[in-house]
Amino acid sequence: MKLFDRVVYQTRRQALMAGMETGLIWIQGNELSPKNYRDNTFHFRQDSNFLYYCGIDQPGLSLLMDLASGDTFLCGRDITLDHVIWMGPQRSLSELAEQTGMSGVLSEDALHAMLQAAGSAAVHYLPPYKGESILKVHAYLGVAIEDVTTKASDRLIETVVSQRSIKEDRELAEMEYALELSRDMHLEMIYEAKAGVKESHIVAKIMEIVHRHEVDTAYPVILSVRGEILHNHHHHLTLQDGQLVLGDFGAESSMNYAGDITRTVPVASTFNSQQKDIYQSVLRAQAAAIEALKPGISYQEVHLLAAKQMVLDLKDLGLMIGNADEAVAEGAHALFFPHGLGHMIGLDVHDMEDLGEDKVGYDQEVKRSDQFGLNALRLGRKLRVGFTLTVEPGLYFIQPLIDQWKSLKRCDSFINYDKLTPFENFGGIRIEDNYVITNGGSRLLGPSIPKQVEEIEFLSGLDKYIA
Repeated sequence: MKLFDRVVYQTRRQALMAGMETGLIWIQGNELSPKNYRDNTFHFRQDSNFLYYCGIDQPGLSLLMDLASGDTFLCGRDITLDHVIWMGPQRSLSELAEQTGMSGVLSEDALHAMLQAAGSAAVHYLPPYKGESILKVHAYLGVAIEDVTTKASDRLIETVVSQRSIKEDRELAEMEYALELSRDMHLEMIYEAKAGVKESHIVAKIMEIVHRHEVDTAYPVILSVRGEILHNHHHHLTLQDGQLVLGDFGAESSMNYAGDITRTVPVASTFNSQQKDIYQSVLRAQAAAIEALKPGISYQEVHLLAAKQMVLDLKDLGLMIGNADEAVAEGAHALFFPHGLGHMIGLDVHDMEDLGEDKVGYDQEVKRSDQFGLNALRLGRKLRVGFTLTVEPGLYFIQPLIDQWKSLKRCDSFINYDKLTPFENFGGIRIEDNYVITNGGSRLLGPSIPKQVEEIEFLSGLDKYIA
């Protein structure tokens, strides 16, 4: 288990407590979750808030912070001989608490007693997202099951979001490492994307890379020739010449920091003219968005800039008509770009989404839109130095959506429906990179991963030169 220096966790906990007033802060770690019976569990992933404040990556633990005394306790069940027999030597609770700079340890019974003595009104907790954690709040604080999420502490959520949103240099270093592995994964996809190869074969080659480095993916692999399906986790199809393969995946560092990259590549080693036109439009939209990144600009505004660039290109191709600004204001672009430009990233691929998407991505100044497409933008607020985020525009031809809009004559003053027939089996294209906001604008996180047309085509056809 890799940890930062104990002072890092002490400083983070002190900053958290300084943002609160009275009572107790209780941050639960995760438990092992049974897959089909108790001893056959899903892969364990620790809660990210728990990791941020103590770094301990093992199940069955929680943190209790006393705002009156400033003390922090590691709470849980200590190791037994059974643990050692089945899992090998383990560090005790006291050793873990010492290593991460805590005041001491509490057994589960002692934790339960302290929480009950304080009363639910005096205990600040974050909204739980796992059944085991929900039941524990119910059992330890007496909160009704249906009220557990709504009674989470807004003040604690706001303080955690404020703190975790600004990435430390050590966090950026972890993300850079995750992105180095993510680059290797995407290069593997480019090399392997050949006619006759199954999607599952490419996924296997990708997973070999993360397993070789003793890490995991930051989220389930999205890889498919059906790129118009935004979160396509099925890998059963065989690649054919003329298709595009969209791969959206990234590694997670050993300290659980995420990379999130998307590339779209041609199966035939070269893009045809139709594919190249759409690909370059997405690339130009991403470049326009990246150019606009800086402290003080809202990401909602950056999203709309990217959307306008795509509308201008789609007009040049004859697929859209009319005034580009008016088309974006009406939401006509969302027929082709129905998702947001990006989201925060860090310990979570959608960073802190468990705390509430609007609490992370929006504020009193920038509110979420209810317009189709724009309402899917996870991050809309003004950017600050230290924010880390994804930039991932895409263009898709989703036939059921096209058919619905056409039948309703929706945005028909901006969309040339008669010109869309040649794109019925096109699929979709998305290009995604990760950035950190700096004083001067922004900086690419991780190594540069090929995305220009000539780079992709060269790498896709490399086997011809090697042979």
